[in-house]
Amino acid sequence: MKNTKNSVSETGHSKNVANLQDLISFCTAYGHRYNPVKEELTIPRLEALYKEATVQLNEAQTKKTLFDNATNQRAEVFKELNSLATKVINALAVSETNPLMLSNAKSYNKKLQGRTKAKTEAVKSEEETEAPARTISTSQQSYDSKINNFSGLIQVLEQSAAYNPNEEELKITTLREKLAEMKRRNTALIHANTEYSNARLSRDQVLYNNLTGLCQITKEVKQYVKSVFGATSPQYKQISSLLFVKRKQ
Repeated sequence: MKNTKNSVSETGHSKNVANLQDLISFCTAYGHRYNPVKEELTIPRLEALYKEATVQLNEAQTKKTLFDNATNQRAEVFKELNSLATKVINALAVSETNPLMLSNAKSYNKKLQGRTKAKTEAVKSEEETEAPARTISTSQQSYDSKINNFSGLIQVLEQSAAYNPNEEELKITTLREKLAEMKRRNTALIHANTEYSNARLSRDQVLYNNLTGLCQITKEVKQYVKSVFGATSPQYKQISSLLFVKRKQ
C-alpha cells in the first residue's frame, strides 16, 4: 500500500524547489526593473540557491532509498528467526539430557519469541517526524536484543556435547553464519540511518534555514517585487501564487 502521507511530504520539499525555478524565471523576465540591493536576492544568487537545493534534495532522496533498502534487508534476515529458534529448541530437547542446559536454551528462546506485544518496525511518514523509525521494543524485541539472545542460544548449544543435528539449517556452523549476517545487516542499517539523517539535515539547512534558506529568500523576493511593482500589479500577482511551505520542525 502506498504511503500517502510520506508522498505528500516528499512532494512538499520538491515543490518548494520547483517553485523557486518558476520564481527565478519570472524575476529574470522583469529585466532591469528587477534590481535588488540585497545580493542574496539577485538572479545569479537565486540560480545558485536553486542548484544547491536540487543537489541536496536529490541526495536526501538517494539516502532515503538506501535506508529503506537496508531496513528491508535487515527485516528479511530476521524474518524466520523465531521459527528457527523453535526448531533449535526442539532438536536440543530430543538430544540433551541436562535439564539445566535445556532450561537455559529455552530461556533465550523465550526472549527471542517475545511474550508481550511489541510494536512492529516501520518507516514513519515524513509528515509525522521524517526521521528513520527505530524499533519500539517491549520484552526485549529490539534487534540488538534479538542478536544478543540468539548469540546466547548458540553459546548454550556449543556447550552441549549431545547437540549434533543432521539438518543443515540447525547445525551450529550454520547458526553462526546466520548470526554474523544478522549483525552485518543491523550494522548496515545503523550506517544508512546516520547517512540519511545527515542528508536531511543538509537539505533542510538549504531549504529552511531561518536566515538563508530557500523559503526565507523567496519570501524576501516577493516582498521586493511587491515594493517595486505594487501589491496589485500583474508582476506581483504572478509570483504571489507560488507557495513556499516551511515544514514544521
